[in-house]
Amino acid sequence: MIFSSIEFLLWFLPIFLIVYGITPHKYRNLTLLIGSIVFYAMGDAGNLAPLMLSVLCNYFIGLHLAKRSPRTLWRKRLLFVTALSINIGILIWFKCRGGSAGLPLGISFYTFQILSYLIDVYRGDADREYSFLKFATYVVMFPKLISGPITRYGEVKDSLYNRTFTMQGLEDGMKLFVLGLAAKVLLADRVGILWHEVQVTGFESISTPLAWLAAIAYSMEIYFDFWGYSLMAMGLGRMLGIELPRNFRRPYMARGVRDFYRRWHMTLGQWFCRYVYIPLGGSRRGELCTIFNLLVVWMLTAFWHGAGWNFFCWGGLLWICIVLERQLGRLKFVHKMKVLPHIYLWLIIPVSWMCFAITDLSQLQVYLDKMMWLVPGISGGYEDAWKALSTYGGLLVVSGLACTPAIEKLYDYGKDKILMKILLAAVFWYCVWRLILEGNNPFMYFSF
Repeated sequence: MIFSSIEFLLWFLPIFLIVYGITPHKYRNLTLLIGSIVFYAMGDAGNLAPLMLSVLCNYFIGLHLAKRSPRTLWRKRLLFVTALSINIGILIWFKCRGGSAGLPLGISFYTFQILSYLIDVYRGDADREYSFLKFATYVVMFPKLISGPITRYGEVKDSLYNRTFTMQGLEDGMKLFVLGLAAKVLLADRVGILWHEVQVTGFESISTPLAWLAAIAYSMEIYFDFWGYSLMAMGLGRMLGIELPRNFRRPYMARGVRDFYRRWHMTLGQWFCRYVYIPLGGSRRGELCTIFNLLVVWMLTAFWHGAGWNFFCWGGLLWICIVLERQLGRLKFVHKMKVLPHIYLWLIIPVSWMCFAITDLSQLQVYLDKMMWLVPGISGGYEDAWKALSTYGGLLVVSGLACTPAIEKLYDYGKDKILMKILLAAVFWYCVWRLILEGNNPFMYFSF
């Protein structure tokens, strides 16, 4: 079950909110846990038992990792290494076994959350959680279970112990949820049709302008798909009295690849920074070590998304761009540039997304050749691009505007006004109507 499905919007969510609202405060974690188990079972019942077994085992491991006795230090280290090896090993096994099709729902996300908890407890950065109910609720809570945001235990611990369910929180959460739903249904799913049409046509048959248009369309699709999901997750959390971390900060307004990935899927980047990059030495041991540490981070980031070689091409390209940006960043005149960094970003990011989207390396080479004007289209003209522009041009313009601060500023200005509430209600029911007509389209990050 996904957030943008009729089953969730008109059945699961209303029923859950009613039950949650009438539940006494001290039993709300239990209600949230049971609701989350039902939510997961409706989407992937076959992998519910492994998920709960993982929660149970890691709960007991966390209890023992917090022990500070010098006499048992070696046992603690052995348990820590064993726990990390098993959790990571299971994730690797699923990643390599059969690609995204064989992955249990949300395994990449909840595994990283469990790892962050174990590492923080082992380091002494977080206290162990004695309550199995609270720990299980932290891992399994449905707003963030399937596709994040990847949340450290310390970020939600206070909410698990003391939170309030208020009408104001419910209203604010619903507003965020509707914004995310609109980003998914009205932008991501619509603009993504251009990319899917190009896939059906065949990469050999398209012109260079159409190749760029489709790459930009995919760039918009994946952004509004994942950003939409993240807004919906934050909205659901706020409805329940839980503040989940922000995952996006207008990435397409960045000044380079390094800046882009400080704004894109921020919780994943923060996870790798905290638990991989900094422990390796970060940027403290000279430039060569920094470049190597960045390489490790980006290869692991690539593998987190999938075991296909295209993901490693994607990660390698981004690593090269970031290394070059670090070197060029030492030149003073680079920081004075206003427009060129944004043009550079909008040239490199669509290319990188093609490495991400096209799993067949031979087809990826064909597509990149098209983008670089190395192979002419079979049709011999640009009629296909003009046709695509006439159909999707307006949608691409709207998507581009939605990448800027303008939409957020407009929402912040009018979110408490009655007109905005009426507009959001209309948008919600329009999205529901579209979903009834066309069916729901799964979120793209569900495959990770």
